[in-house]
Amino acid sequence: MQGELSEIDVRSILQLVELGQRTGQLLVETYASLNDRTADRAWYVFFFNGQVVYAGNPAAGLSRLKGFLASYGLESHFQNLTTVSSELVNAPEYGALWTLLENRVLSTTQAKDVLQGMVQETLFDLLSLHQGYFMFEQGPPLMPQLAALEVMPMVTTTLQQVQEWKQWYPQVQSPEQIPLIVDAVALQEALPTVTVKTLISFVDGQTSLRQIARGLSRDVLAVTRALHPCIQRGWIQFVEDDRARSSRWDRETVKGLRPMPCVACLDDAATVRHSVENILDRHGYRSVLLDHPISALSQFFSVKPDLILCDITMPDLDGYEVCAMLRQSSYFRQTPIVMLTGRDGFIDRVRAQMVGATDYLAKPFGEEELVTIVEKYVGRGFLPAQETTQSLVEAESEEPWPEI
Repeated sequence: MQGELSEIDVRSILQLVELGQRTGQLLVETYASLNDRTADRAWYVFFFNGQVVYAGNPAAGLSRLKGFLASYGLESHFQNLTTVSSELVNAPEYGALWTLLENRVLSTTQAKDVLQGMVQETLFDLLSLHQGYFMFEQGPPLMPQLAALEVMPMVTTTLQQVQEWKQWYPQVQSPEQIPLIVDAVALQEALPTVTVKTLISFVDGQTSLRQIARGLSRDVLAVTRALHPCIQRGWIQFVEDDRARSSRWDRETVKGLRPMPCVACLDDAATVRHSVENILDRHGYRSVLLDHPISALSQFFSVKPDLILCDITMPDLDGYEVCAMLRQSSYFRQTPIVMLTGRDGFIDRVRAQMVGATDYLAKPFGEEELVTIVEKYVGRGFLPAQETTQSLVEAESEEPWPEI
């Protein structure tokens, strides 16, 4: 049995396998595009007498299993897993699960719960598909067998979840999307403290919706349902993998439920930029270093710093022109802009004020002078990471996910 998903849906395929009480494996592939029939993603569903014994994506490796282990506080055992048998080449995750069970890392009940979670996740992905290719091949059952799950009750429940998921489109498009907090101040003002601390603990710009759900031992729909009001208001946004991985928003950038203060420094002198970076880093600030005024204008809008340090004498555009351009934007109308210069004349200070500069710092400046002026406009930096992490540990010991 094989064909295109445009001709028969996944629900009908699963129902046929169950009614026929077939044993074997179902392969489902999606295409990179309608014009490119190269496989983009692939899933396997293993059956025994019409019941599901395992379902997953072999190309994903063991990362999903690690997420499930984290919900039991057992992720440390993940490092001890060895390569599974070649007989399980299409189900390495299943082999690793059995290894954990045999080594008594997981109890039988825990292993069955993890297996059911894996199957339900895979069914959610498959029942959301409309284009692709499938092939069912009869063969020997997947062994050893941990459990056999009835197909249609899970399909019925999962289809209801898929329908609910559609109502959040286009704000939320995939359980693999990575949420990032972009307005912690608004969250703090609108939500209970415990809720905000929980959000900060899990919505770290590196963890997908599905991974958050695993870590909380919750359904991905329940997590998305709780986050959706924040997504609608723009307090939480989704980022691509490469941007998320490089994000500085993590557990060590949180204090008092606000994001780490960001200071952008525009100066064509490398020595000045490095000096500013070192000083700010020691005092708990995030720094963004820019060396060319024209490219910096667009980068300011991308970074949205809390404070801008801007040199005056630069090629192409001087600091006065940059400041004047930023002040024309409503977004930077209130952002503190401190001019950096080697000049110390009265005329320069007056001109800086005329273009909207907030303050003036003469070079060369010392560490104390720089920190004083930064604290004046954006407040103090964060506590050392050890103290910050401790506050999060205390937060996580409270109620895991208060209703938003």
